[in-house]
Amino acid sequence: MTSTGHVQGLPVGMPVELDPEVVVKPDGTVFGGSPARLYRLNPAGQEAFSQLRAGSVTTAAASKLARRFSDAGLVHPVREGLPEDARGERAGTVTVVVPVRDRAAELDRCLSGLAAGTQKAVAEVVVVDDASEDPLAVAEVVRRHGARLIARRVNGGPGPARNIALRSVNTPLVAFLDSDCLPPADWIDALAGHFDDPLLAAVAPRIVAGGSIGTSLAERFAAARPVLDLGALPARVAPMSRVSYLPTAALLLRVSALKDVSGPAGFDEALRYGEDVDLVWRLLEAGWRVRYDPSVQIGHEEPAGWKSLLRRRFAYGTSAAKLEERHPGQVAPLVMVAAPVSTVTALLARRPLLAAATFAAGYADTRLALKKAGSSGDDLLKPLAVGVRETFFGMGRWTSQFALPAAAVLALVPGPQRKGRLLAALALTAASPVREWLRLRPDIDPVRWSMAVLLDDAAYGAGVWAGSLRAGHVRAVRPTWKWRLLGSVSKPPTPGPQAR
Repeated sequence: MTSTGHVQGLPVGMPVELDPEVVVKPDGTVFGGSPARLYRLNPAGQEAFSQLRAGSVTTAAASKLARRFSDAGLVHPVREGLPEDARGERAGTVTVVVPVRDRAAELDRCLSGLAAGTQKAVAEVVVVDDASEDPLAVAEVVRRHGARLIARRVNGGPGPARNIALRSVNTPLVAFLDSDCLPPADWIDALAGHFDDPLLAAVAPRIVAGGSIGTSLAERFAAARPVLDLGALPARVAPMSRVSYLPTAALLLRVSALKDVSGPAGFDEALRYGEDVDLVWRLLEAGWRVRYDPSVQIGHEEPAGWKSLLRRRFAYGTSAAKLEERHPGQVAPLVMVAAPVSTVTALLARRPLLAAATFAAGYADTRLALKKAGSSGDDLLKPLAVGVRETFFGMGRWTSQFALPAAAVLALVPGPQRKGRLLAALALTAASPVREWLRLRPDIDPVRWSMAVLLDDAAYGAGVWAGSLRAGHVRAVRPTWKWRLLGSVSKPPTPGPQAR
């Protein structure tokens, strides 16, 4: 499997669904995906697309279109799981690998969850003890659950621990699972159906808060905003898209895909954090596909106090600079498009006429691009307004993560327009936490919730800054820039869709 050569379509017969954010225009063009693109479909493409909208890949033409649209994030394969009459086909095809260091009670609970259901696909469970201080307690839990134990004498972190287990895996699939996860009985069987796609390297479920929820502010905040939760929408994983990476807290992987990746055939042991992001991106660079399926959920125990919560967020941030060095241009925390950024900046400066002018310029540019593609420029106001809205929230999140002290100084320093600067800084930093609060309705008042979100974001940003300073560059902090939302569009020379 490589990134070059003929790309297979999605298998005929595979059920699919449209992404919830896809817009199908009356003239037959399709807008959506992540990043958003416009597709103009010729009559043959429209016929194939009608099959996908009906929920299944039924012809060779639909297979090719489904691959292209799934790669772009407009269509998602629907997991079939393993129906009762077909589970035998994948029986014994998965080895489960659980790295652990101490935490015997959590390991016991995790392994109990694995054993609670049928999990016909599971051939073996391997626990890697990463130099526990009490190895006998871990060994007893492993023995009681009938798992296989690999003991390390020197602690190296979860990446090296998983690599050791990988060397002894003899099944075509491996499931990585952290010991602080609470797996449902059938999560592996449910996800394994995705591997009917021969180009799929990995798939992950949604990670949600699990276990008992304490009464402290930190515990309630961590439960309402679990750091590994990638949201409720399915996605094809790709850098700079809606879901740009997957954590290996719970991940199902095709072992044979590892032979195609550049660098280590497994996790990069030079990365203490971010090794899972790096592996996913190397799989993508090798031409494999990776998917996120939130219809399967796994509970994950969250930190119990502010110290452990913020320390973890800081640690995650430290990997950004190293990931940027390995994958240039993939770690940018914000993509800024000229027209919506100009509109947001004008609104923050309380210049409504200038904001209207920049929005009109963006509207005219996008309408012209659509006309060149042979599509009407109707119904543009709503998606462009959404673009301005999301740019505003994105700029606010970037500010709270990477520039909060600078924003505070700029807002409070005496001088002209101090009130306007203060209002702009408050709007940028408070908008995203308030929107989250309105969406989640956590058992926390909006003021304390907003303060907690800003503290959490600042801890992550501090980690990114620390890693960047050690690396000697700020590429992981710096936003990227795009002049236009849509470029010029040429008509397709052959049947099929043309996207911009």
